[in-house]
Amino acid sequence: MTVIAITGSASGIGAATAQRLQAQGHRVLGIDIRGADITADLSTPAGRADAVAEVLTRSGGTLDGLVLCAGLGAQVEPASRIVAVNYFGAVALMDALLPALARGTAASAVVVSSVASAQLAWEQNPLAAACEAGDEAQAGLVVDAAGARGGHLAYAGSKNALTVAVRRRAVAWGAAGVRLNTVAPGAVETPLLQAGMDDPRFGQAIREFFGPIRRRARPEEIAGMIAYLMGPEAGFIHGAQFFVDGGVDAQARPTRF
Repeated sequence: MTVIAITGSASGIGAATAQRLQAQGHRVLGIDIRGADITADLSTPAGRADAVAEVLTRSGGTLDGLVLCAGLGAQVEPASRIVAVNYFGAVALMDALLPALARGTAASAVVVSSVASAQLAWEQNPLAAACEAGDEAQAGLVVDAAGARGGHLAYAGSKNALTVAVRRRAVAWGAAGVRLNTVAPGAVETPLLQAGMDDPRFGQAIREFFGPIRRRARPEEIAGMIAYLMGPEAGFIHGAQFFVDGGVDAQARPTRF
């Protein structure tokens, strides 16, 4: 039986993905801050290390898949925690679990980014240098210094940096025989989105955020793309980002792709 680890498995996209992959016959190891097979706080180095150790123990050191769904929205305070989970937590698990994936069967990984990752150019991302250097403390200082804009910067900047991190790893992961891609959702009906809509600072902008398809996605729709990318029909897809956003990116950037 194939073994797939999923972060953020307790709700939203992670829960929908876990359910879909389990229905396909995979054994899923869910990771979340609560309500999961493996309880871990991915905002801290210790929590990430605990998650990795538990995954390796439960999988016997071999993984066939990895889905990194865990993430925090712009409304979370302090803003530094958003970067800690969205970027540093994801990258830490990506790198630490590659050897286990390399021992797996037709292994693949999918990282959940965001349509926001393309709305901030890497060259203009204030978090770029700190993220690429692995300097979590400096990244926290950057977003904390942004004041009222800190949450938005932390979210968009961390997702931009995360997509870049995936693309920079395409060569090494391909050489290891493991496919790695990102999915970039738009607004999705999840508890995370609802928390953002309830926030007095960001709520109105989030409630009004629609693309050409004027509704929000269902978690199952994002899970469907993730499951496809994890499967054999996507065997030549590697280092790519797929927008599942109702047309938001095409609307915003029709000539840049």
